[in-house]
Amino acid sequence: MSARRTALALVFAFAACAQASDASADHRAHPIRASKPSAAVLEKELTPIQYAVTQQDATEPPFDNAYWDNHAAGIYVDVTTGQPLFSSQDKYDSGTGWPSFTRPINPAALREKPDGSAGMDRTEVRSRIGDAHLGHVFDDGPRPTGLRYCMNSASLRFVPADQLVAQGYRSYAPRFARR
Repeated sequence: MSARRTALALVFAFAACAQASDASADHRAHPIRASKPSAAVLEKELTPIQYAVTQQDATEPPFDNAYWDNHAAGIYVDVTTGQPLFSSQDKYDSGTGWPSFTRPINPAALREKPDGSAGMDRTEVRSRIGDAHLGHVFDDGPRPTGLRYCMNSASLRFVPADQLVAQGYRSYAPRFARR
C-alpha cells in the first residue's frame, strides 16, 4: 500500500472514530458545499443511481425509492452539495411514487429549464449550486401553489428535524419547533 493510501486510510478511520464519538460531527460526513464537486469526487461519493440521476438526468423507478413515502419531519437537501431544497412541511402524496412538494424552501435554490425529452414538454428542475438534475415541476399540484415538484429521491438527502442543528442546518430548526 502506498504512503498516500495509508495516510488516506488513517484519515478516514480517524474521521469515522471521531464521528462515532461525537454526534454533532455528522454534518462533516455530509458537508454543505459552496460549489459543485468535480465529477471524480461525485463518482466516489454517490451511489450509481444517485450519480445517474443527478449527473446524467436519469429517473429512478416510482414507488421504489427512499423518500416517496417518507412522512418524517425535516428538510431535503441536494445530495451533491447539501444545499437545502425542500421541507417536509410542503411535501404531499401525489400518487406518482416520487417525493412531491408544493414549493421549494428557497426558490433561488433551484433552476428551471425546458425539457422536451421523452416526447413531453416539461420543466426540468436542477439545483442551483450543484447543477444536479432533481426532477420536474408540473402545474397540477394542490393549493397553495398549484405546483407539483416531482423529485427523484436519489437526488436528495433527508435531514430529520432533530438533526438539523447537528448537521449544520440550524436556521431551519425553528420551522419544526414544537409550539
